[in-house]
Formats: sequence, C-alpha cells, structure tokens
Amino acid sequence: MTVDATFIAALGFFLFFGLMIYLKVPDLVMKMLDGRSQAIAKELHDARRLREEAEALLADYQTKRAAAEVEAKAIVDAAKEQAAMVAEETRTSMQAAMARREKQAEDRIANAESKAADEVRAAAADAAIEAAERMLRGQMNDSAQAALVRAGVAEMDRTFS
Repeated sequence: MTVDATFIAALGFFLFFGLMIYLKVPDLVMKMLDGRSQAIAKELHDARRLREEAEALLADYQTKRAAAEVEAKAIVDAAKEQAAMVAEETRTSMQAAMARREKQAEDRIANAESKAADEVRAAAADAAIEAAERMLRGQMNDSAQAALVRAGVAEMDRTFS
C-alpha cells in the first residue's frame, strides 16, 4: 500500500469525522437544532396566542363600536324627537299667547268703543241740556217765572196738606 495524497486525504477525512463523533459534535448540533426548533415552536405558539387575543380584542371592540353606534343613533333620534316636541310646545304656546293678545286687543277695542259711546252720550246729553237751558232762558221772562213759582207752591200745599 502506498501512501499517496488521496490516502492521506481519506485518512484525514475519516479521522476528522471520527473525532467529531467521539467528541459528540453531532449530538451537540442536534441539541442546538432541537433547542432552536423548540424556540421557534414556542414563538409560533405565542404568536398564535397573541393573534387569537388580538382577534378577540378586535371582535370586542367591533361589538362595542356597534353598540356605541346604536346608542348614538338612539341619542340622535331622542334629540330629534325632543326638538320636535319643544318646537310643537313652542308653537302651541305662541299660538296661545297670540290668542290671549288678540283677546286683550279685542277687549281694549270693546272698552274703547264703550267709553267712546258713553262719552258721545254724555256729550249729547250735555248738548241737549245746554240747548234746553238756552231755550228755557229764551222763553223765561218775569211773568213765566212767577207763574212757575206759584205752581210750585200750590203743588207743595197739596202734597203736604
């Protein structure tokens, strides 16, 4: 057997792999690979768990958002309804106030008419009295006055006798 470069290369190759097996390098590599595999599996498990938590949180927030939208719609509807009621109440109170003011105006007009009619009657009565007084003064002379006095005295005698 001759020792040539191929033989030395083969001998070095086998010694290298023998030494590797003797020093348990494949076991160390396997342990390292198993550890890395377990770390990756753990990271995948954690990622899956976090994803599930995120999905649950998303669903919870979507539910809360939907509930908030429903509540907001209910608040808006209630506000619209309340605004309509306030508007109707205001319209009713304004109509009632207008009716009261109209009634007050009609009462004032009626009072003014009554007062004016009374003033006209009083003025007519004053004018009639004044006209009658002027007429009586024009017709009254001394003899007519004496006759009225005698008639008054005679009337008193009859009344008291």
